[in-house]
Amino acid sequence: MSILEVRDLSVEFTQRGGHRLRAVDSVSFDLRAGETLALVGESGSGKSTVARALCRLVAPSSGEVLLRGAPAGRRGQALRRYRREVQLVLQDPFASLNPSFSVEHHVRRPLRISGHPRARIDQRIDELLQSVNLSPPRVMAKKYPHELSGGQRQRVAIARALAPDPAVMLADEPVSMLDVSIRLEILNLLDALKRDRNLALLYITHDLATARHFSGRIMVMYRGEIVEYGPADEVILNPAHPYTQLLESAVPRAAVTRDQLTVARRARLQERKTAPPAERRELAADTGCRFRGRCPRAMDICTTHPPDFAVSAEHTARCWLHDPAGVAGRTA
Repeated sequence: MSILEVRDLSVEFTQRGGHRLRAVDSVSFDLRAGETLALVGESGSGKSTVARALCRLVAPSSGEVLLRGAPAGRRGQALRRYRREVQLVLQDPFASLNPSFSVEHHVRRPLRISGHPRARIDQRIDELLQSVNLSPPRVMAKKYPHELSGGQRQRVAIARALAPDPAVMLADEPVSMLDVSIRLEILNLLDALKRDRNLALLYITHDLATARHFSGRIMVMYRGEIVEYGPADEVILNPAHPYTQLLESAVPRAAVTRDQLTVARRARLQERKTAPPAERRELAADTGCRFRGRCPRAMDICTTHPPDFAVSAEHTARCWLHDPAGVAGRTA
């Protein structure tokens, strides 16, 4: 069942000089209970802005967000109810916790704001800390952020997000600031909490490998719009959009032979030879495909903005290469 439905969400910012920058452009998707949807893209693609708009830290410029079929609240009690249901785990656990307050304070505050019975708050704090593997809870509750490791801080941040008993969790690069040795533990924890609590989880990342492993569906974002969407295995193993193919080609391989390295180097050299000149790579590309300035397969028709084309039953790509009418050979 879809818990959160996002329809044509756009977010604009006003820059110096009055220029309007559209960071998120007509993005649509749904979050389902008990499932993880991954939002993938390089830095600056608009991923974090989507999360901040969904939890109302940033006001959307247009579009609609539905929580259980009802429009999200915009102010007053309706907005507070919505925020209790949609919680955000930020990227940097070293910055998201106030160093002046204890772990207990960070978890107690959302419990009090959400109206949890005062008589049961201490018990609930212990339950939340145990649920994120911070034990013994009474000892951990008295600690301050500077006394914790990065992984422990992120567990506190997750416990704080769970305190209002949300239906939706937005995890914005939750492991990118952590040591490699602890990342898998945190991702496994989020996955277990999602199953146990039937959460709808939006996992924002630039890591295709973890996106495939921990999510059922993947959206690929480039310059504010979704350019590819589909089941995780299909998107990663058979990427349809040239941008997704570029991301996939950058994923490190565990074991690579000398011959494979030679082939890869030759492929990169060929890509440089066929890549568009610098002046085309720097195009604003607002009227056509936004990736065309970097795309080695750019065609004349790419100056027209492409719609979403079906690659398979549940797999779509916003690229003219998948136009059923056929565009082969129409190079720019």
